[in-house]
Amino acid sequence: MDTLTYDRTALNERAQWGAVVSLALCVAVLIASEFMPVSLLSPIAADLAITAGQTGQAISISGIFAVITSLFVVDLTRLIDRKRVVLGFTLLLITSGLAVTFAPNYAFLMVGRSLLGVAIGGFWSMSTSIIMRLVPENDVPNGLAMLNAGNAVAATIAAPLGSFLGAYVGWRGAFFVVVPLGLLAFIWQWISLPALPSRNRQRASALQLLGRKQVTLGMGAILFFFMGQFALFTYLRPFLEGVTGLAVETLSLVLLAMGLAGVAGTWCIGQLLNGRSFSILVGIPLIMAIVAVALVACGTKPIPVSMLLLAWGFFGTAAPVGWGTWLSRTLPEDAEGGGGLQVAVIQLAITGGAALGGTLFDTVGWWAPLWLGAALLLASSVVAIAAWRNAQGTSS
Repeated sequence: MDTLTYDRTALNERAQWGAVVSLALCVAVLIASEFMPVSLLSPIAADLAITAGQTGQAISISGIFAVITSLFVVDLTRLIDRKRVVLGFTLLLITSGLAVTFAPNYAFLMVGRSLLGVAIGGFWSMSTSIIMRLVPENDVPNGLAMLNAGNAVAATIAAPLGSFLGAYVGWRGAFFVVVPLGLLAFIWQWISLPALPSRNRQRASALQLLGRKQVTLGMGAILFFFMGQFALFTYLRPFLEGVTGLAVETLSLVLLAMGLAGVAGTWCIGQLLNGRSFSILVGIPLIMAIVAVALVACGTKPIPVSMLLLAWGFFGTAAPVGWGTWLSRTLPEDAEGGGGLQVAVIQLAITGGAALGGTLFDTVGWWAPLWLGAALLLASSVVAIAAWRNAQGTSS
């Protein structure tokens, strides 16, 4: 592999993986920060004298700024050492935590959440390319799996942790927990990350990459996958409570088990990705589409539903590892621009899937978002096949 893609640093293997773990910690803190308001909407609204709807915008605004940042971060930081860029985004994470913790009003809260969105978009855009420069090519899937494990753990515990901390130290105390964790990630990155000089040659921007058919097909498959996943996943709680009839305690255990299954899935898929990337990218959404249809059929049966959701967590959480590996192999020289485009597509897909699923849930019935999710996931599998065929034609 071209040495421009996979740097050979003077770090020993332990130091390299220590740097990857420092990035995984930052990912966990970022994702926990993003989703923590879900369980704290009521106390935030009461304290700042705003509505629950206004408080909910504190979640969506971070997504908006993540999309904007991901599309332009490569151009704006083109000449800056990537270690400094990552440290800068980690500082934004810490600043965001402080701003939200001490927010005197709604406007200040939104500024803090906007800074978090910038940190999320920038950090995720750079993550694949930095992993490629830290570890040998064969270890890239394992490095991405480690990052995504941090994502899975944080997404699983963010809401219950926020609720628990909010009950004992208040919502401001819950958000302040982000600050020391972010500071730990910053110090660890400062010590463990090597210098990662920017490559000076002109590279394609995120939007310019859409001119390549292989990239367009891959991003289309990603779009359909995350739309399908979140059209269903966003409304799991009302489905489990209203249709399956699970008590809150049981529901929480099922969601926790899904998260743990996701951590296991990221590790297993990471081990299988060398040489099997497209079969995995085609197979995962196909399996999840089957699970979605089975959930419609078994919706009122708690045990089958719980087993199906474990499968959903195992495969759904692991999928980003597969697409990150695809990105590293398809765009080895433009991984930063590709990473930015990927983050923007995922954020837009999550928003669109959740909105469509919610509309169908309210107007048609509980089963409608499940069928929508199945259809979109099947579309992702079909487009992934088209991307695979295009790659075969390009390489022949």
